[in-house]
Parts: sequence; structure tokens; C-alpha cells
Amino acid sequence: MKPAYACVCFAAILTVVLAVAPAVAQAPASPGPTPAPSPPVAAPAAPTMAPIDQLMAPAALPDVVQGAPDAPVTLIEYASATCTHCAAFHDNVFPALKTKYIDPGKVKFILREFPLDPLATGAFMLARCAGPEKRNSIVDQLFTQQKTWAFVDKPIEALLELVKQSGMSQVDFETCLKNQELMDQVTQTRDRAAEKFNVDSTPTFFLNGRKMTGELPIAEFDKVLEPLLK
Repeated sequence: MKPAYACVCFAAILTVVLAVAPAVAQAPASPGPTPAPSPPVAAPAAPTMAPIDQLMAPAALPDVVQGAPDAPVTLIEYASATCTHCAAFHDNVFPALKTKYIDPGKVKFILREFPLDPLATGAFMLARCAGPEKRNSIVDQLFTQQKTWAFVDKPIEALLELVKQSGMSQVDFETCLKNQELMDQVTQTRDRAAEKFNVDSTPTFFLNGRKMTGELPIAEFDKVLEPLLK
């Protein structure tokens, strides 16, 4: 399942973004709405598994790993930059995961792009254009400051102000958003997740291959992680 905008040049996408961005909060693009935040979606009783070798196979974009590369457990998140549930996870749950598991070297964390709309595609492109050493910090800012750029009348101007904080110039900003190859790579990352791993909402996690969906509390991760780390 490929999104309708996959083959459109980004100049045209920006025009669409400027027209529809204020409505993104009410109507995310296909594959459909993200899970409701309350109550949290629990891990399924019969977990869906994806082979870890397939999950970790080289793809269109290189992974940017947080934590020890040789950590015994791998946590992959597919997220959209404009997903409010993804932002809530990164604000409320990820700090605890980082403190308990990622920083001590028990878990390596990988966030992969799964944009639900053109604006999210552009935001992820800008994070990639900043370089691998800044990519994760910009993604963090996209989530923590989501309300200031994702659901405003002039999202492109707001994104420019956000990435300027990382040292990106306006020229680099404009060049990045016109990079058709990068846009295709972000889209391919999304398509691969949908087609190979049945990702159809955000956030979706794979914990050593076990699929978990929704804005999950730290307790749900604890229940799966603790047996893996004994």
C-alpha cells in the first residue's frame, strides 16, 4: 500500500501542505487514525512477531541507533512526526525507557519514519538533512514542540524556526525540502513497514520482533522487557 503522494515532487507537496496542514489534527492521511490515547492499547495476548533479521535488514534509510549498538534487546518504533500519540509517548514514556533500559546499555532504540501526511514527510526529511549526529535530537524537538508547528496556519515557517535552532540555514532548509531522492527514501521506509510488517498506525513498536501498538505506558514495556533481560 503506497501513499498517494509517493511520486509527487516535493514542490507540489509543499503547496498541498500549506493548504491542508491546519486540518491534519482532525484528519490524518491514510492508513487511518492513530489509536485512541485512553485507555492505552495493551500488548496483544497472542503477540504478532516479525523476524528480527528482516526488521534489521538494510533499507532505504540507515538506522540512527540510540543506546549501545550491541545491546541484547532491540526496540524499533515506527512513528509519524504529526502523530499526537507519538508525541505523547515521547514526552511521557520514552524518558523512563531511556533511563531504565537505553542508557544502561540493555536496549538499543531505533525510530523509523512512518509519515501519515506530507507535513510529517517534510519534517522527517529536515531531521535527516541535519545529519546523523543531530537527527534524533531534531526528532525529539519535533515531538516536544509539535503543537507549535504541526497544527498551525503556517507550518513551513514554523518548521524553519525549529530547525534553525540546530544550526540549519534557510538555504539548507529549502534545499532539503526539494530533495526528491530523500523524499522517496522516507516514503520507501513507510511503504516497507506497511507491506512487510503490517504497520498501519502510529506509534507501532517491535520489541525484539514482538509487535506492540498504541500509546503504551511504561508498565507494558516493563512486562515484555524484564523476561528478555533476565
